[in-house]
Amino acid sequence: MKIILLLTLSFCITMPARSQQENYEVYAIKFTSMSQKSAVADWAYGAPATDSINIDFVIWLIQGVNGKNILLDAGFLNDIEDAKDFAIVNYVRPDSMLLKLGLKATDITDIILSHPHWDHIDGLNLFPNAQVWIQKEDFNYFVGAAWQKDGSSGGFNKRDVRMLTDLNMAGRVTLVDGDNKELFPGIKVYTGSRHTFNSQFVLVETGVSRIVLASDNIWVYYSLEHMRPPSTGGTFDTTAYVKSMQRMKTLASGNKYIIPGHDSKVFSLFPKVAEGIVKIK
Repeated sequence: MKIILLLTLSFCITMPARSQQENYEVYAIKFTSMSQKSAVADWAYGAPATDSINIDFVIWLIQGVNGKNILLDAGFLNDIEDAKDFAIVNYVRPDSMLLKLGLKATDITDIILSHPHWDHIDGLNLFPNAQVWIQKEDFNYFVGAAWQKDGSSGGFNKRDVRMLTDLNMAGRVTLVDGDNKELFPGIKVYTGSRHTFNSQFVLVETGVSRIVLASDNIWVYYSLEHMRPPSTGGTFDTTAYVKSMQRMKTLASGNKYIIPGHDSKVFSLFPKVAEGIVKIK
């Protein structure tokens, strides 16, 4: 009996510990909105001209039991010129919104950039301790080819290019090379939508559900519900955009758990935890 017990103990000691799935909580955080409704057709190709929608600007918090406080996108500062075209109201700086969840800007450990449009990247410097994760091809296009004669720099702001370049030189940018990459246990990024040159979306396995944070790889629910690409200028490849939405449906626990980037409906579908914040569950 003693020999059996010793052998059992030895087996337990020498066998490697089983990896455990990290548990995460996911929050959508609205920091400003457009002052008036806009036509759904402005956001989704082929939508009825008479339908309208409220548009919000959002960041997402992925909070882990592993001590990680991860943002998807960083929002923007209110002084950026691009924001004037959207007549925004009720602006609260993204780092101030996090205080409602008991987090300071310095608590953010990582920021995953879905893409480098001004409304998703301009707030990076608000979070001084965060490591930034961006697709390598998206980064290269953003800082280089977009500004060439045949490039496409729409939605990009030059001050954000300088900021991201400075962060890269400071060692705070990690370039993600390709599709289906696990950045942290239970958190993967996927490409294919081509909202920008190589934009990415995030899959979070919370331990209870599989949540897809699409950001602008789906602007609004109409596109997801009708498998429609965005309106003109919303992607480099309309076919790829639709295929990406189809893929999201195979990854998430259900369509409810695929979260678009700008549709205010998100804040009525999930439980409110503070003004402008809902928990995705």
